[in-house]
Amino acid sequence: MALTALDPNTALIVIDLQSGIVAYPTVHPIGEVVKQASALADAFRRHDLPVVLVNVAGGAPGRTERPRNSEPFPAGWTDLIPELNQQPSDVVVTKRTWGAFASTNLEDQLKARSVTQVVIVGVATGTGVEATARQAYEQGFNVTLAIDAMTDMRPEAHDYSIAQVFPRLGETGTTQEIINLLEKRSA
Repeated sequence: MALTALDPNTALIVIDLQSGIVAYPTVHPIGEVVKQASALADAFRRHDLPVVLVNVAGGAPGRTERPRNSEPFPAGWTDLIPELNQQPSDVVVTKRTWGAFASTNLEDQLKARSVTQVVIVGVATGTGVEATARQAYEQGFNVTLAIDAMTDMRPEAHDYSIAQVFPRLGETGTTQEIINLLEKRSA
């Protein structure tokens, strides 16, 4: 499905592009994902639209079947990568769940800025990105996903999210298509 529109107050949400996460092996080259996410961040800043940089510093407390790492994160693991060129105007959110809305005040911050739509990118497609997209959709935001600015450690998770989940939550497109929509709005 093609992208149709970006609302006047659209925010970019960048999920977990942090030192510890980008060191994991991913399905797609992480350098390309970072390049696309950075291009979107630059474009949103040029258009005075909010950029939200999200990192993860823990997990939800519930019992799971998969063992969890109980060791503290190494120094710098949660640091946002420098390629994002973090600016003072950026919103920085630290989450302790897969989604960026559940354990943070992100919804309040976006609504205070009259944001009605979010563009979501980052790592991992089937966990942090998808959980954030689901929560944004459930909170009433229009959702757009830049599918060339995200990846996962598991190819089946990435493919399933893009083919089966994202079309039910919003619209998908490429980084360039989103930037083109931003430019078209300003013309």
